[in-house]
Amino acid sequence: MKRFLAWTGLVLLLVVLGLAGVVFAAFHGLSSIEDGQELDGVEVVKDGIVACYLVDLGTREVALVDACNDASAKAVRQALSRRGLGPDAVKAILLTHGDMDHVRGALAFPGAQVMALAADVPLAEGREVRMLRWLLSPRDTGVRVARALSDGEVVDLSGVAFRVYAVPGHTRGSVAYLARGVLFMGDSAEATGEGALAPAKRLTSDDPAQNRDSLAKLAARLAPAAADVRFIAPAHSGVLAKGLAPLADLSRAPR
Repeated sequence: MKRFLAWTGLVLLLVVLGLAGVVFAAFHGLSSIEDGQELDGVEVVKDGIVACYLVDLGTREVALVDACNDASAKAVRQALSRRGLGPDAVKAILLTHGDMDHVRGALAFPGAQVMALAADVPLAEGREVRMLRWLLSPRDTGVRVARALSDGEVVDLSGVAFRVYAVPGHTRGSVAYLARGVLFMGDSAEATGEGALAPAKRLTSDDPAQNRDSLAKLAARLAPAAADVRFIAPAHSGVLAKGLAPLADLSRAPR
């Protein structure tokens, strides 16, 4: 029994160390998230190592791009409170993908319509597992996606248009949104400390090659309307205020 417990402890230790290594590799070298940063009708909300975004809609209404990691959505609720708003002001939550650090906070806004690209709906709702499949089983997240989105769709929320761009690679249903001059990238890209845009981390992505292809295609699709993009907003790093140029540069970079 002692030998069994020792081996079990060793295996658990190796799993913990492995996860710690993945986290370090995923976030090392990224620019810092600036909590409360204003982007012309969009506010950055920092929740630990992830950001979600409040997007102004109509009078006393907002949408969320991603819902952050905390099930109580403390950081988001504090940002709303500073505006004199409560949780019922959140009318919609647009998920960039179904990983839990982007989904979990949706539970704090039961009145919000949750949206995600169709391919990631099972992941967001907990009907499938993406990572550590040998260790984890599907588990209901409690989140329900009310509207499954498709590539090229335009979502109108109180007169604010959210353009939907499928960018598979990090997950099958990863998506970028363009609204109010901000290109919301989720985990499909990240801002480095040097101010450049980098692709999704290989260790945490389903298909890194597909991710790079998706980013190149996105740059090409947005090129005719490059002036519409003023900011690029990833989920685990700071915002780039250089227009579409960082994405265009990344699409031309050698692989």
